[in-house]
Amino acid sequence: LHVSLSPDVVLSLIVLPDVLCVTVIQGQDDWGVTYTSTQICALQGSTVEMPCTYRYPSTMSHQTTELVKRLWFTKGSNKAPVDLKTDSDYTGRVEYFFDNDDCTLRISDLRERDSAEYKFRFITNHDGFTGSPGVTLSVTDLQVQVTRSWTQGELRCHSSCNVPDNPSYVWFNNGQKMDGETSSSLRVSVEDNNSYSCAVTGYEDYRSPPVYGPKFPSVSVSPSAEIVEGRSVTLTCSSDANPAAKYTWYKKNGNPELQPLSENTSLVFRSIQSSDSGEYYCTAENELGRRTSRSISIDVKYAPKLPSVSVSPSAEIVEGSSVTLTCSSDANPAAKYTWYKENVKLRPPIEEQQLVLTSIQSSHSGQYTCRARNSLGSNTSKPISIKVKCE
Repeated sequence: LHVSLSPDVVLSLIVLPDVLCVTVIQGQDDWGVTYTSTQICALQGSTVEMPCTYRYPSTMSHQTTELVKRLWFTKGSNKAPVDLKTDSDYTGRVEYFFDNDDCTLRISDLRERDSAEYKFRFITNHDGFTGSPGVTLSVTDLQVQVTRSWTQGELRCHSSCNVPDNPSYVWFNNGQKMDGETSSSLRVSVEDNNSYSCAVTGYEDYRSPPVYGPKFPSVSVSPSAEIVEGRSVTLTCSSDANPAAKYTWYKKNGNPELQPLSENTSLVFRSIQSSDSGEYYCTAENELGRRTSRSISIDVKYAPKLPSVSVSPSAEIVEGSSVTLTCSSDANPAAKYTWYKENVKLRPPIEEQQLVLTSIQSSHSGQYTCRARNSLGSNTSKPISIKVKCE
C-alpha cells in the first residue's frame, strides 16, 4: 500500500504483527514523518504517547533549511491545521517532545471525544510537510457485560477496542475492592442485590458503570385524576437497573397461572372499561435479578347502565295488597334513583331505589319507569306495567 505525500515523497505502509508501522521511502528531497504505530487503543482517563520522528533536507537551493513551526492536529486541513496546543478541547492535556528528530505527542486524561486521527506537521523556511495518514486513536471506556446461567451471572470487563499489554483488572462490590479478583471475568450469584464494577489495575479511578439487579419498581397511573370509562389510561412501571430491566404487567385475579397483560414498561388501555377495574402490579427483571412492585388499584368510574325494574310479589296484583318496585343499575359511583308514572315524576318525588305501594288501588295502575343518575350521567329504564285487579 503506497500513499503519495508530495511529488517527491512516497510512504510505504508495512503491516507487522500487532503493529502498523510507517516507513519512509526517501524521495530525492528526503522529506518524511514516521509513526511507530498508526492504530492505538487507550482507556479513558489514561495517558497515551504517539511516538514519531521526522526528517527534511538540510539544504535546498544552496540555502540552509530552518524549522519554523512544529505541531500536531486533528482539526483543519493539512495546509491550515488547528494546533492541539491551541485547541480548547485539549487545554492542559497535551505535551510535545521535539528533541532533535523526535516529534512524539503525549495526551493525558483521555476522553472518549479524543478518538480521532492525529497528524504531525512541520514547516520550514522552504516548505511544509504533513505526515498523512496519521495515527488513529480509539479511546474506550469499560463496560461490564452480563450473561446469566441459572442462579449465577457471569460478568466480563469489556472495552470496545483491544487495550494493549493484556492488563489485569480490579473488581468492586458495592464500591469496595474485591481482593484476589484480577481476571477480566467474575462469577456472581443472581438475586444478591449487590452492584459490581471493574477497572484496569492502575486506573482504579476510571471504573465501569456498575451493574446491578432491579431496584424495587415504582408504578404510576396517567392521568392521575378520576378514571372514567372510555378514556385512555396508562400504567407505567419503572425500576433502576443495569442492564436495563424488562417489564411485565399482571392483574390480580386469584389465578396462580397468571398470564401477562403486557411485556412493556407501560400497560395502555386505549378505551378503559368497567371490567378493567382491579389491582395491577408489574415485575422488573434483568440478568442479575427480579423484583415485584406493589399493587395499584384501578377504579373505573362510569355512568349508570340501563336500569332494570322488578316487581314483588310477581303474582297477580290485588287491590288492597302491598307491592314493591325495585330499580337496579350498575354504576360507579352508585346511582341515585327517581320514579316516574306515565313519564311524569311522582308527587311527592320518590328518590329511593324501591317504590313501595301500600294498600294498592286501581288508580295505581299504569306504566312505571325509574331513572338512575350519578355525576357521570343518567339512564332510564324500560316501562313496566302495573295492573291492579279489583276484588
